Amino acid sequence: MKNIFFKKEDFIKNKEGEYQIQFKTEEIGEGSNIITEKLNENGEYEIIQAPIRRFEDFIFIVWDHPFDGRIIFDT
Repeated sequence: MKNIFFKKEDFIKNKEGEYQIQFKTEEIGEGSNIITEKLNENGEYEIIQAPIRRFEDFIFIVWDHPFDGRIIFDT
């Protein structure tokens, strides 16, 4: 399993008013199982069910507000 960490500053607000962070498909891989985890106030990661969208060569994690977290996926 591989991790990619991200900060709330990495999120960009989209046209729908949602916040998204993008990754290149080549970073994660095509058809990978992706787990999204949010860093909580206790400094622990908790799994969330964030929508994942794909467009061209990008994968987007979408949420209603930015957060610190990580994605976990198979390589």
